[in-house]
Amino acid sequence: MLNKKPLFFALFFSLALFSSTSLKAQFTVNSDSAFKAGSPNSGKLWGYMFGDYYDKGNADSLNRGGGNQYTGVPKDRNAFQIRRLYLGYNYNISKKFAAEVLLEAAPGDALLDNKLAFYIKLANLRVKDLWKGTDLVIGQVGTPGFSMSSEPIWGYRSIEKTIIDRLGTPSYDLGASLQGTFDSKTKNFGYDVMVGNGTGARPEVDNRKWLSGDIWAKFLDKKLYVNFYLDYNGSNPIAGMNQSRNMIKGFVAYTVPKFTFGVEAFTNTLKNGDQATEIATGKTDFLTVQAKGISIFAHGIILKDKLNFFARYDAFNPDNKINNSFYNKYVQPTSGYSDPSTKEQFITAGLDYTPIKNVHFMPNIWADTYKNQGFNPKYTGIDLVYRLTCYFVFGK
Repeated sequence: MLNKKPLFFALFFSLALFSSTSLKAQFTVNSDSAFKAGSPNSGKLWGYMFGDYYDKGNADSLNRGGGNQYTGVPKDRNAFQIRRLYLGYNYNISKKFAAEVLLEAAPGDALLDNKLAFYIKLANLRVKDLWKGTDLVIGQVGTPGFSMSSEPIWGYRSIEKTIIDRLGTPSYDLGASLQGTFDSKTKNFGYDVMVGNGTGARPEVDNRKWLSGDIWAKFLDKKLYVNFYLDYNGSNPIAGMNQSRNMIKGFVAYTVPKFTFGVEAFTNTLKNGDQATEIATGKTDFLTVQAKGISIFAHGIILKDKLNFFARYDAFNPDNKINNSFYNKYVQPTSGYSDPSTKEQFITAGLDYTPIKNVHFMPNIWADTYKNQGFNPKYTGIDLVYRLTCYFVFGK
C-alpha cells in the first residue's frame, strides 16, 4: 500500500516552494495591464463531436471484445451513432493561474434509458511555472499515459483509441500532476508525473493510488519523438494475495510534413493477476503474468488540405503464462482485460476528406480478430465493421 504521508509532504513542499517564490508577484498581477482577467480573450468555449454510420459486416459469436464498442452488436446491424461529444471551457484567471472544465457524452456513459448524458471528464486548476518550465495541475487531470503523447500523434481518436486506452489505462484521473520541460527555450525534452485515485471520474474506493509518469524527447529538428512511460497501481488483496499492475511503455514516432509513422509497445506486469485452475486438483493458483501489446500506425497526405490516409495494426496478448496441459481455466479479476485466454489483432484503415478546416468525412474499416489460446478449442472470430465517420471541431 502506498504510504500517504510522503505524498502529503511532497505536495505541501511544492506548494510552499511556489508560495515563497511566486505568490507575492501573483497577488499584484491585477495591476499588470498586459493581462485583464475579464477580457474577451481570457476564456474560450470549444468542443468537438464524432460519430458514424456503420454496418456490422461480421460478429464474433463468443462476444470476446470486452469493452470494445461493437461487442454484442449482431451481424448486419446498421445505425447512425454519436460516439463522443466534448464541450470544454478554458479560462485564464491570471498570468499564473488557469482553469479547465471538460464535459463528455458517449454511449458507454449513457443513462439507464440509454440516452446520452454529459459527465465531468476534466476539472482542474493549473499553476503555471511552479518553477521554471514546470506547471502544477490539480483536480481531474489528463494522465501521462497517452493523451499528451501517442494520441495526438496518432491523430485519429475519432477512428479509435490508442492501444493502451482501448485496454483500460485511464486517460484522466483525480489527483495532482507536474507537467514540465527540462529546456524551457527549445522544449525538446520534458516529463510528466502524476499521483491520482486511479478511478477516473468515479469516487475513490481504497487508500491505494495510481502513480504514473513519462519522459519525452524530440530529435532531428523535432521530427523524431521518443516517449518512455511507467505506471504502478496496487489493488485490494484477493484471497489474501496482494494484487498490482505495473506498466512499462515505449512510443516512437517520426513526422515529416507529408507523412507520420509511429510504434507503441507495452508490457503490463499483473502481480498475482491470473487465477488459474489446475486440471488435476481443481485448485486455484495465483500467477504473476505479463500482458503485452504493440501498435503500428501511419498517416499522410494525398492531397494537401483535402485528402489524407490512415492505417493501423495492433496485436495484444493478455497472458504470457497459458499452460493448457496444467490449467483449464484462467481469470484476471483486477487487470481490466476481458479474457486472458484471448489474443487480439486489431486493424483499421481509411481516408480522411476535409472539405473545410475542422470538418472531416472518413470512410473506414474497423476489424478486431480474436483467437483463443486457452484450454477450450482455439476458435477464431472477428468483429468487422464498415463505417463512414464524421468529425467536426468548433471553437478552435
